[in-house]
Amino acid sequence: MITRGQMTQVRRVCVAAWGGAAVSWELSTPGMLVPSLATCAAFLLLATGCALHIRRGLMAELHRSEEIAGAAQRALLRPLPGRIDGLTLAAAQLSASRGAAVGGDLYEAVPTAHGIRVVIGDVRGHGLPALGAAAAVLGAFREAAYDEPSLGGVLRRMERALGRHVRDRARSEHPSACPAEPESPAAEEFVTVLLLQIAADGALTALNCGHPWPYLLRPVPQHCAVQLRGSAPDPAPHMPAGVEWLDGETLPPLGVVPLPRDPRVHACGELRPGETLFLHTDGAEDARDGAGRFFPLRSVLAQAPLTPARLVAGVHAALLRHTGGRLADDVALLVLRNDRH
Repeated sequence: MITRGQMTQVRRVCVAAWGGAAVSWELSTPGMLVPSLATCAAFLLLATGCALHIRRGLMAELHRSEEIAGAAQRALLRPLPGRIDGLTLAAAQLSASRGAAVGGDLYEAVPTAHGIRVVIGDVRGHGLPALGAAAAVLGAFREAAYDEPSLGGVLRRMERALGRHVRDRARSEHPSACPAEPESPAAEEFVTVLLLQIAADGALTALNCGHPWPYLLRPVPQHCAVQLRGSAPDPAPHMPAGVEWLDGETLPPLGVVPLPRDPRVHACGELRPGETLFLHTDGAEDARDGAGRFFPLRSVLAQAPLTPARLVAGVHAALLRHTGGRLADDVALLVLRNDRH
């Protein structure tokens, strides 16, 4: 069945071919020079008009496609609010696929009766093919984060959603498959996930499935800060911070092996007022420059400002400088600062 867009393309090709044939005929036909040149000029003007018309149509179609893709990407990885229950947030996503605003990385933060629940994850692979798994995992988190009393329950709901997505994709790739799972790239799809819960008192608990642990940034003590004479105190001083790498028990990524019946939640201490959590996907620390050197994320964090938006922007710019703008993998950055009193 020929679509309307295909018919439009056929008409455009026919018009362009006709114009080219007409110009060639006029140039090769014997006769008086001046009338032939005038006719040839007319045909050239017609061909130029056709080309401009085709270009305008293609640009309009490209613009509509970009609008549709942008709306779909924003629905998947929607912008986070600037503040949630006393926490200031900032986030950024860099896709390794040219022309894509999002890829296989995902993040979300929602306020619940159990505290602020945060997820950050990374689907195997990158770019547009990984969007389906990211959508399945994010959709399950956005629903389960409010309903499940424990982080383990949230994680199991996400695992089930990923399993359904993998099975559906495998069947669509192999319609004639038996009830047994067919061999396909979808059958090997997995997602690294870090689940965090920040209680009202700042207590941090986490479940980690093969994802990089976050960094905890502490502001420099006030007696170490150099305050310019006459200037007002800065609630988020732009000075080197103490950087601590949180660590704990790590489970395999979702989709590799089944989760244990009751995943043990890891206590990560507290996020005190003024402290900042920096979450990231492995595309940040694994990014390399032209000489093969890894991106020095911890050193960059130690010199970065503690304002969440400026911290994300600074790491983003440093990543692009380090890699020359050529990322090998998607990168997601998420920053949360405790501004509670």
